[in-house]
Amino acid sequence: MSHRRTRRRRRLLAKAVGTAGALAVALSAGITPATAAGKAPGKPTPTATGFSPDEDAPWAPTADEPRLPNAPAHSAATPGRVGDDSLQLNLPALTGRYPVGTINLHLVDKSRTDPYVPGNKPRELMVSVWYPAASASGHAQAPWMQSIAGDHFLASRGLSPWQVSLPQTAGRTGAPVDTELGRLPVLLYSTGLHSDRAMGTALVEDLASRGYLVIAVDHTHDANEVQFPGGRLEVDTMPSGAHSADTLNVRAADIHFVINQLATIAKGGNPDVDHATLPAGLSGAVDMSRIGMFGWSLGGAAVATSMQLDPRIAAGANLDGQFFGSATSKNLGRPFMLFSSGSHNRNDDSSWRTFWSHLTGYRLDIQLKGSAHLSFSDNEAMVPQEAGVLGLSRAQLRQEFGTIDPNRAIYIERVYLAAFFDQELRHQHSTLLDGPAKQYPEISFVR
Repeated sequence: MSHRRTRRRRRLLAKAVGTAGALAVALSAGITPATAAGKAPGKPTPTATGFSPDEDAPWAPTADEPRLPNAPAHSAATPGRVGDDSLQLNLPALTGRYPVGTINLHLVDKSRTDPYVPGNKPRELMVSVWYPAASASGHAQAPWMQSIAGDHFLASRGLSPWQVSLPQTAGRTGAPVDTELGRLPVLLYSTGLHSDRAMGTALVEDLASRGYLVIAVDHTHDANEVQFPGGRLEVDTMPSGAHSADTLNVRAADIHFVINQLATIAKGGNPDVDHATLPAGLSGAVDMSRIGMFGWSLGGAAVATSMQLDPRIAAGANLDGQFFGSATSKNLGRPFMLFSSGSHNRNDDSSWRTFWSHLTGYRLDIQLKGSAHLSFSDNEAMVPQEAGVLGLSRAQLRQEFGTIDPNRAIYIERVYLAAFFDQELRHQHSTLLDGPAKQYPEISFVR
């Protein structure tokens, strides 16, 4: 089903329930993920919304954003709110041994035009670089999302900054890199359809605390909001009728370009078009010989497409994302991990079965029991904290996020992602990848 049909359906549903319910309808019925089934009767027609009937793949999570009821216009003060006014959201504490630094970079690919806007404008990206820091002293704590984008994000959920304060991250802006660690293995992160790079922060910053250099990529005009220097905000302008396979090709080209910019940094250059000051020690921290990638939902599918395009990506992990396009039907000899929610695996997703059969190198398929599709995003941490403001019942939270405790879900995701990339990029074998572990009964191995 194309974006045009999805948006028409959204408008009709909104009209049926009235203006007051429009947001709830849009979130519950209109924003379907690229993880859903992707085959129309008679001919494969993967779409950027990802929604179409598929008898061979009944698994189809409902959204890359949670389904939310209308939030109240104002919320009463309760303990734990900032200034007795705003509910302060938090992310789980880091589990690695190192403090974390971060920097946002503004990158422009003059070799490509942006397919989502008119005027032959060059493709423009914002990325966040995360790394182990030598010291956090004297460096400001980085926000989860920059202020203008954050306000837009909250408004899309029917909230305001007076009701909810978005998290601060563990990252310290511009802190010097811990150069004693030498060159660091590199990981790239791609998020869900119309999601933001911030939505992977709980995983990204934790991997940095474990000694990785991690780059979270916003795919401009696919993401709901991207803030550029000077306060400029770019929103989702993906055209109606866009197909998921095409969207993945754009994302893969974005990742290829970002890796090229990392090579520039490794050589002592600065690819930021605004000449932002790079953290001290960054150029010596990039190990171009050890690059991995992971992503959630459509971003998970983008890992396979990116690996087919760029052989420099040595290992990949897909967090609960259905595949689209031709990547699944091509052999891939590099290590790959499929990491799924409790209601999804290759037994009920034909795209995963096809991809699995074409993996000729090390492969792993694990499942997090009790989790849901949204459990692999920062929604897992934030939405349960907002439940009172949003009017979400415990039953609604279970429907959206499963039965697993949010902090437990995030902790296990962190542990197994690190175990996989430690094995493939650091050659440190983990017995956690050999089979079920008593300390993590929530993880099952799909055989």
